Formats: sequence, structure tokens, C-alpha cells
Amino acid sequence: MNVVNVDMAIQVILLISILMSSYWMITTRDLLSAALASTAMSLLLSLEFYMLHAPDVAIAEAAVGAGIVTAIVVYGISKTERWEREAP
Repeated sequence: MNVVNVDMAIQVILLISILMSSYWMITTRDLLSAALASTAMSLLLSLEFYMLHAPDVAIAEAAVGAGIVTAIVVYGISKTERWEREAP
């Protein structure tokens, strides 16, 4: 198998995984679960950036998207309720 085909297959798998974690983040009613899905999406996106030969962007995405943003969101969830309420 050609190296280009393997690289393309890995990128397609990453794209599908990013879409699945995005869908999970949008549809779940558990806010902590949504924060974890956001972290997974950010880590997968940083892998995609690395595959596209942008390691500086990948490191920034992993640090900010998966690290700092997740910590801030989890802290905010700890100060409020974990579950989203039903619409009136």
C-alpha cells in the first residue's frame, strides 16, 4: 500500500472521529460529557493539524483547546448544575 493512501485513510478516520465527537458534544444533555467531547474533538483536531504538517498549530490547539478551555469549562460546570434543563 502506498504511503499517500495510508496517510489519506488516517485523515479520513480522523475526520469521521472529529464529526462524531462534535455530534456527541451537541446532542448530549450532560454538560460534563459535552466538555469531554469537546476535549476529544480538540485532541483529534490537533492530530489532524500535525498530519497536515502544521506542528505549531497542533501544539497550540492541544494546549488551548484541550487544556485551558476544558479546565475553564469544567470549573464553570462545577459552579452550576451538571445537567442541562428541559426547555419550558
